[in-house]
Amino acid sequence: MSLSGLRYLPALCAALVSSASWADEVQVAVAANFTAPMKLIAADFEKDTGHKAVLTFGATGKFYAQITHGAPFEVFLSADDETPARLEKEGAAANGSRFTYATGRLVLWSAQPGVVDAQGDVLKKGDFKKIAIAAPKLAPYGAAAVETMNKLGLQAALEPKLVQGESIGQAFSFVSTGNAELGFVALSQVYEDGKIKSGSAWIVPASLHSPIRQDAVLLAKAKDSQAAGRLMAFLKTEKAKAVIRSFGYEP
Repeated sequence: MSLSGLRYLPALCAALVSSASWADEVQVAVAANFTAPMKLIAADFEKDTGHKAVLTFGATGKFYAQITHGAPFEVFLSADDETPARLEKEGAAANGSRFTYATGRLVLWSAQPGVVDAQGDVLKKGDFKKIAIAAPKLAPYGAAAVETMNKLGLQAALEPKLVQGESIGQAFSFVSTGNAELGFVALSQVYEDGKIKSGSAWIVPASLHSPIRQDAVLLAKAKDSQAAGRLMAFLKTEKAKAVIRSFGYEP
């Protein structure tokens, strides 16, 4: 390189560094019930900002254990509001970054039409062999399902028929593949554009269980990450909220 060319080297290096920091990746742990909307939001996020959200889906309780053992996540979209608060209290999340990105709804669903009635009376009749739920200790939607059955006074009668998935994604899989005739899943898994996509369903009244507030939090290791910060802000935009609403959540 000539001496005249060397004069431009610092500017070139600065430009490369700037470009690399502008188009970055952010590692995101996403509660399984939020799989479908988050895939759409991540695509919009990349299109609008140039940053890429790398998504991992699973159960909230399992993510908590992974994060506290050093998993390289930068943003956590939980299925509850208790786990992010706990991470913040323990110093694993950035103070003041936590907010509710969605409030979920529970639904009793069967992949087959005519199995679940509009009032959920199928639970009282008990004319089925297996009913799927997510593990209540790992997944807030599983805890909401147990709360609902207790409120209806049916927990003891349904207990022998319960099959548990480690996440709401696995509970949905049990029902969608016919390994359970029906199950408590997230409304977002069976709902699109204002209606149930297939099968039969009863949307569980919100009065039968505690609110399923789902909080997002910036993890402490990413407090200076531009991409992580941009994603947290993007989740609050009207574009993201429109996607969230389309899956039956309240943003």
